[in-house]
Amino acid sequence: MSLRPPRVLLALVLAVLLAGCSSGGGAAPVDRAPARTAAAAPTSTSGLPVVRTSELPPEARRTLDLIARGGPFPYAKDGAVFSNFERVLPRRERGHYHEYTVRTPGERDRGARRIVTGRSGETYYTDDHYETFREVVADEDR
Repeated sequence: MSLRPPRVLLALVLAVLLAGCSSGGGAAPVDRAPARTAAAAPTSTSGLPVVRTSELPPEARRTLDLIARGGPFPYAKDGAVFSNFERVLPRRERGHYHEYTVRTPGERDRGARRIVTGRSGETYYTDDHYETFREVVADEDR
């Protein structure tokens, strides 16, 4: 009588057990979500961090007002197509995004701050010349 078949059977059983443990079997997952507070945090549709309109610098809020009114804009490049070369924003077809300068006090040129809007109504803010973005969300009505 050969001992090989029991070893093969034992290896097969062990493989099945290990596969079951690694595929979500076993103990229930621990919920690591933070407890909700009375004031819900703003949500992002893009997966990027968010900033409420009221938390933006006053110059950015003025730029948002100009965008809503359709101008006039202080810089010739305001309203230009933003190509998203950095690929920080969600990928969209060319021409989807447009950028607007947010004045930076003390800067002689356009500075690093921008508002970028999308055709679908999405709005993003960067204060580091496109390295990072935050999605702008409206303040909740109270």
